[in-house]
Amino acid sequence: MSRAAVASHSVRPVRDAEDRTAIVTGAAGGVGRAVVRLLRESGVRVVAEDVDPDVRELADADDGVAALVADVRAPQTARDAVALALERFGGLHVLVNNAGVFLGKPIDQTTDEDWDLLMEVNVKSVFRHCREALGHMLEQGSGAIVNTASISGLIGLPDQVAYCATKGAIVQITRQLAVECSGRGVRVNAVAPGAIRGHFIPGATDELWDAIGPSHPLGRCATNDEIAQVIAFLASPAASFVSGAIVAADGAYTAQ
Repeated sequence: MSRAAVASHSVRPVRDAEDRTAIVTGAAGGVGRAVVRLLRESGVRVVAEDVDPDVRELADADDGVAALVADVRAPQTARDAVALALERFGGLHVLVNNAGVFLGKPIDQTTDEDWDLLMEVNVKSVFRHCREALGHMLEQGSGAIVNTASISGLIGLPDQVAYCATKGAIVQITRQLAVECSGRGVRVNAVAPGAIRGHFIPGATDELWDAIGPSHPLGRCATNDEIAQVIAFLASPAASFVSGAIVAADGAYTAQ
């Protein structure tokens, strides 16, 4: 690239946060709520989507949030989320695919129904939301997508055959779309967290989290806010040269 081209690119205006709108799936959970809060603190308007009706609390407390109670497995949900962003806030600039479910079972105990559920929630929802959001982002020539992957998509872990498969799929969707959208104004990245204390595992106790924490070289699990901070950065103009990255926010787990 010539110096003139670099200079021309470097002076392109950055959209003010107050003029940006995001969709966040899984917004009623710990990480999702933290992402919504951080985006709103920077002035980004948010469509908060979740199957949990509690997601309405976010909209009740803030006019800059629109709630969508819907199941990510439904074909219409992604279309409805994009339509709500455009109708309520007049645009769409960020998509955070954060919805997901966990399953800890060895392969001989993993049923077809288990496999299909995880693929529908963790993978097909990402595909559908990306497809619908990109239809708008590519037309306007700008946008950022952040997918929530996992260390389970980077390495093999016991008793996670279905979960590892879904998170590995998210890693590859992220990389592929980053290449497909390169030069068209849209960045696509993912965060790959390690264990997040209090997140995802139904019925998990403090004793379980205390036992999991030391498996990370930093000696503890992540907090919801720590993972949300990475997502918010990747979604922001500050990450303008970051695309196709899988950011392992895992306390050095995968560095061992």
